Amino acid sequence: MIYSSKVINMIKILSKIFLRGKDTATDAGRRAWGMLCSIFGIFLNILLFGGKLAAGMLSGSIAITADAFNNLSDAGSSLITLIGFKFAGMKPDTKHPFGHGRFEYISGLLVSVVIILVGFELLTSSVDKILNPEAPQKNILLPVCILVASILVKGYMFMYNNSIGKKINSAGMKATAMDCISDCAATTVVLISVLVGAWTGLAIDGWCGAAVSLFVLFAGFRSAMETLQPLLGSPPEEEFVRDIEQTVTAHSVVLGIHDLVIHDYGPGRQMLSLHAEVDGKGDIFAIHDEIDLIEQELNEKFGCSAVIHMDPIETDNEKTNGYKCTVAKLIKEIHKDATIHDFRMVPGPTHTNLIFDAVIPYDVKDEEEQIRTAICALVRERMENCNAVVMIDRPYTTI
Repeated sequence: MIYSSKVINMIKILSKIFLRGKDTATDAGRRAWGMLCSIFGIFLNILLFGGKLAAGMLSGSIAITADAFNNLSDAGSSLITLIGFKFAGMKPDTKHPFGHGRFEYISGLLVSVVIILVGFELLTSSVDKILNPEAPQKNILLPVCILVASILVKGYMFMYNNSIGKKINSAGMKATAMDCISDCAATTVVLISVLVGAWTGLAIDGWCGAAVSLFVLFAGFRSAMETLQPLLGSPPEEEFVRDIEQTVTAHSVVLGIHDLVIHDYGPGRQMLSLHAEVDGKGDIFAIHDEIDLIEQELNEKFGCSAVIHMDPIETDNEKTNGYKCTVAKLIKEIHKDATIHDFRMVPGPTHTNLIFDAVIPYDVKDEEEQIRTAICALVRERMENCNAVVMIDRPYTTI
């Protein structure tokens, strides 16, 4: 934690010089911090590329030269992240009314692709070295010093990319941090192979390079999956969903919520909508006014655009409430986490229609029509003279 604190303090010094201490909580601030870290990363990677390339050429080590070009690709990755932050800061326009925030996710994915390509290139070079081994170099003082310095620099880069990436919630910077870990491992193995070769005469560069390339590939695929998730539409974090629910239900006018949907258009560009259950016999104007205040509170508290739909429900009809409780218990036989909402009754001379929405988790793999048929059968079997009219919902959030 001490080292992490020093890293953050060093970045803060740079921010005071170039950013004038901009707050990471604001859109402009987080973009400025991300761009600063990206530019600093390009600078450090180019230095490492130059140092390793010189050491590789002087020592004749193919492994060190390959590691140098790995750093050059890292400089390209940082450039991609920088471009991502730049485009993400563009204002909404006619063709992109929700802004360009997802450019950050795209840049993170591109960084991951670069890592994977580097991994394949390292694997190919390593196999070639295994098939065509070369005699180890004896003059290793300069290469060893450069490799040790590279490991320390990459460890430092991981710390600030990881720390600031989490602070500003940047997928691109988190992917770059993972790339730094891969580079530390790759350079460490190169260093070990150089030392072992000089001391024992064993040509193990190829085998060590193959092991490193597999680690690099794993890190690249993992980073790609992490950056793909928000692009594909992953559910929000449970804590975020729980905070929203607690904020809304803290108002006495709201009896419950459902159909919470959160759209992510990039960090700081989220839109949410939900249905709030309210007393159907209340003053609609007073309730609407309270709902407007809740929307405003959500906007200010979470920095997002919120829309709330009012669902009036009966609160004093004992018969309706009894039927609702029975159906809520029956639905648990489909799945323990299944729930219902928008429940109402339509009595008739021969039977009563129970109309409701059933929220069925994705763990239930059956088609919606199969689920609907199963629920209707349960209601007919367990509840006399009752038919179910069911709309099947799937959850957009998990808590």
